[in-house]
Amino acid sequence: MPDVEIPGRRPRRAAYALPSLFTAGNIFLGYVALLRTIQGSLLMAAHPTEAADHFVFAAKTIGLSVLLDGIDGRVARMTNTTSAFGAELDSLADAISFGIAPAVLAFCWGVQFVDIGGPSAIGDHLQRWGKFISFAFLLCGVARLARFNVQKNPMPKNPGRPHRKYFVGLPIPAAAGMVAAVVYFADGYPISFATASIAWLALIALLSFLMVSTWRYNSFKDLNLLRPRSPLTVILLGCLIFLIWNYSQYALLAMGCAYVGSGIVIRIAGVLRRLRPARAPEPEHQVG
Repeated sequence: MPDVEIPGRRPRRAAYALPSLFTAGNIFLGYVALLRTIQGSLLMAAHPTEAADHFVFAAKTIGLSVLLDGIDGRVARMTNTTSAFGAELDSLADAISFGIAPAVLAFCWGVQFVDIGGPSAIGDHLQRWGKFISFAFLLCGVARLARFNVQKNPMPKNPGRPHRKYFVGLPIPAAAGMVAAVVYFADGYPISFATASIAWLALIALLSFLMVSTWRYNSFKDLNLLRPRSPLTVILLGCLIFLIWNYSQYALLAMGCAYVGSGIVIRIAGVLRRLRPARAPEPEHQVG
């Protein structure tokens, strides 16, 4: 006798493993990113081109981790298989793929191979600051994950529309994706100039601050591709796919900068709006 669909019936146990498979893939990609970063660092002195390929591969795996991280949550919600175990596993996976892996990549690619021209105090301080800021990125990312887990309904300092869903602070996958996008855009060749390394560390420090801030970022959880969409949405998605396929380095970097910068722009706009003097009420004109 065939199974009959019962309204409100709980999904089978096998369905609960589906989101966890995507999360396991997320952990695997973070592990691979760490291995490739280490291999690139070891090969840099003898084979710079091969080392750059390893750094690019590490950046790509972090980018794929961002994709899998977005899929596992949607799959869990679509199959009604959300669980406390899945949420904790997802956070631990994010700490590896979006915390440790990009932090190590940020230091090895952006600081470790800077050429100061011999032993100097500047190079020593740059190495120390590079280690500190890379660690701060990891620490802020883990703190961001912990805050996300314990707060049920967090409110940003500049709340948006009531019916829209927002992240409070920059999500850690977006911060890791920004790191990966820059490395991928540079073809994996490490930074060798001190000024460029300082600018890179400033970016890592900014991403660290944004993760623990209470600034508003769009969550895109309202976006449901299974529902009917307007022709304009289909055209925009088609153009985005075309750009990523043909100009992935430029498109991914632009997407990362746009999303990271969106929270900054929204915050500045909110501050300026509050500083604007309120209009005085116009006097009433009585008739008759």
